Amino acid sequence: MNDKLEFMSKTVTAGKMTRREFMGKAAALGVSAAVASTMFADAARAAGPVKGGTLRQGVQGGESTNTQDPALWASDVPIAGGRHWAEPLLEVGPNGELSGLVAESYEASADAKVWRFKVRNGITFSNGKSVTSEDVMRTMERHSNEDSKSGALGIVKGIESMRTDGDVFEVTLATANADLPYLMADYHLMIQPDGGFDNPAAAIGTGAYILESDEPGVRQVYKRNPNYWNDDVAHYESSEVIVLNDATARTAALQSGQVDMINRVEPKIAQLLDRAPTLSVQNVSGRGHYVFIMHVDTAPFDANELRLALKYAVNRQELVDKILRGYGGVGNDMPINAAYPLFDDSIPQRAYDMKKAAEHYKASGHDGSPIILRTADGAFPGAVDAAALFQQSAQAAGIPLEIKREPNDGYWSEVWNKQPFCCSYWGGRPVQDQMYTTAYLSTADWNDTKFKRPEFDEMLLSARAELDNAKRKEIYSKMGSLVRDEGGLILPMFNDFIDAVSNKVQGYEGDPNGPMMNWYAPHKTWKA
Repeated sequence: MNDKLEFMSKTVTAGKMTRREFMGKAAALGVSAAVASTMFADAARAAGPVKGGTLRQGVQGGESTNTQDPALWASDVPIAGGRHWAEPLLEVGPNGELSGLVAESYEASADAKVWRFKVRNGITFSNGKSVTSEDVMRTMERHSNEDSKSGALGIVKGIESMRTDGDVFEVTLATANADLPYLMADYHLMIQPDGGFDNPAAAIGTGAYILESDEPGVRQVYKRNPNYWNDDVAHYESSEVIVLNDATARTAALQSGQVDMINRVEPKIAQLLDRAPTLSVQNVSGRGHYVFIMHVDTAPFDANELRLALKYAVNRQELVDKILRGYGGVGNDMPINAAYPLFDDSIPQRAYDMKKAAEHYKASGHDGSPIILRTADGAFPGAVDAAALFQQSAQAAGIPLEIKREPNDGYWSEVWNKQPFCCSYWGGRPVQDQMYTTAYLSTADWNDTKFKRPEFDEMLLSARAELDNAKRKEIYSKMGSLVRDEGGLILPMFNDFIDAVSNKVQGYEGDPNGPMMNWYAPHKTWKA
């Protein structure tokens, strides 16, 4: 039998046997479905990429208010879809390495204040127009415009001037920044014709796929771009992003074969789901975090004593144990963990302390009225349960926390960044400068805690200009402590990205930068 199985595996590797044929012959030999599935996957992987077919992603994080304008992408479905048709200048890989997309190379001046990005030769937009350095500059101009409401506004604020020089886009910074190339990989900064000024939601970019149809909150359909510049990726003929906000429906769709992969597998079912013979659960630790965010400029959260009371009232380990089920770790009320370079592990870990919570609550002078925390199933996996656990631990300290459950549709447009206390999540960023610039710089449009401190801004700029890593680490440590002790962020846990993938899909590798291979799965996987 072993000889027959070896022969069958070689036949698969040679591309001469389908999965259905292999599974049928293996069953006839008495091989279990689980073992046969693993053997087929190994053989198919050895065969290398196969062109053709359709990839269907079942994705949580879609709403009827979603848009194709990269400036406004705030949840998973728009980002998953946007990766198909659009590209930034650079890509951050799983190991933190940078590689070129629209830009084929880059270089900096010795003081890291002037950066030059060379536009890839011969690259075109999906409408056939050649990409120029002018398009790149106009893209950066649009995202630096206050009217764009871009999530990358904080990033491009540091640009003092821009210019083009043939096929080169040149940036001069007000303050030196050794991490600028990482900022240019931000998923908002997708290069568009004339920067997207005419029609930012036209979905015209340099990506490997072209948008065929878009039903916001329902489905997006893409076909492969025949003129894409890189023949080594994007093996599917077509790709679909299907909105499946309900966790049960999402899981059922994968199990029944309606989709090929899903994001946000609930930790409580991950191990059970991984036992299924037709799929595997893929999890990777990184910089993603599940949070409760308070607007520090809005009563009662404008009182730091109340903010501290709520921070001490969170039982972090309980949330990690009961919500993450081991797929993550404890947070410390700042958005940085050991996954970041220059992380300072000497900052004391905040723990659940009912006595301290009660003391800070009393010192805050709060009138005892309900403190409203808004949540929804789509805020993060287990968000409703996490809010309930928070409510229980807060009440034990005498803090009157009240939970208001919001509908998933509209949560990211009507609740997040608008209501003063709610559940949220962040995928993290490759470097500390980008994370802090995107969400904690005073001028950042995505400053969702309304944390605006001149001394923090000054330290951020100082850290950018500091090329000595030891000194830079010291500055980042002070910044982290300031956010931890005086900010509006309650960060109880860093989450793993947990996806589930059909065994038909080959080439899948976890990426700590985001779920679904940082949403590059349509580019880097194929079907056996």
